[in-house]
Amino acid sequence: MRLTNLQLELLKTFSYDLSESQINEIREILAKYFAQKAVSEMDKFWEENDWSDETIKKLAEKHLRTKYE
Repeated sequence: MRLTNLQLELLKTFSYDLSESQINEIREILAKYFAQKAVSEMDKFWEENDWSDETIKKLAEKHLRTKYE
């Protein structure tokens, strides 16, 4: 398995031992970063497609699954 460019960069940056609490802090920072990126992309998607809360309500009411036999 090949490492991603992010994994390689993190290996270079953190080439020393960290405490468990530091590792947890970094996990939390990364999780918040990627969560914010996802929120930003969804906000952009909503704006580009002129979505509203009403759009979501209509989607929630749709039956999109096929019948299982």
